Amino acid sequence: MLYEIILFSLLAGSTVFIGGLISYYFESRVHNKELKELIIHYLIAFSTGVMLSAISFVLVPDGMLELPVLLSTSLFILGGLSFFFFDKLIEKNRYKIPQVIAMLLDFIPESIALGAVFVYNHNVGILLSIFIALQNLPESFNSYTELKNLKHSSYKALFILFILSFVGLIFSLLGYVFLDDKILITSSLMLFSAGGIMYIIFQDIAPLLEYKKRKLIAIGVNFGFIIGMLGESII
Repeated sequence: MLYEIILFSLLAGSTVFIGGLISYYFESRVHNKELKELIIHYLIAFSTGVMLSAISFVLVPDGMLELPVLLSTSLFILGGLSFFFFDKLIEKNRYKIPQVIAMLLDFIPESIALGAVFVYNHNVGILLSIFIALQNLPESFNSYTELKNLKHSSYKALFILFILSFVGLIFSLLGYVFLDDKILITSSLMLFSAGGIMYIIFQDIAPLLEYKKRKLIAIGVNFGFIIGMLGESII
């Protein structure tokens, strides 16, 4: 069990670095600006679908299993409000607090839940790790760009993302050790994360999908959501 948690936590966190590498490649090798922006928008759309499926198939249904409806909805709203206030904090201090920290805001509670959920639902743990991995990819892609805008060199930006890719492993192990028999806390973290992710989707991500009136880009959301549908059918 422990080895599986380590393996899938590393999988979930690896895309933090991989997303940065892809962004580095785009910056140095892809010089067609329109093609670059088109691919980025499709990637964002796909990620949006993945995040919606994570909310729909794992975080909310599994989070609500052990909690009363009123508490579940309260935690969901609390997650959204918390991400809203943190978003405002970043906006006011955008030169002091990099957007990469915002990526960790949902990565950390999801990783804690990942380590804990493996104990009582192995298949859901695997599915959650896949969702986290796909969710981190476009976020780290944008984080690399932001780190470069903050005057970090390419190698330093990639090094930062490489270090952050292990954050998930650390918090998954903490979740496994301290929350393996605390299903209520794990469920609360899942619902809190779901509320925060829902806020991020419609506040920060969805507005980016419109690109030069190419409405077909939004179909990427459907393809991302299929990941959840396939995962749900498997487990």
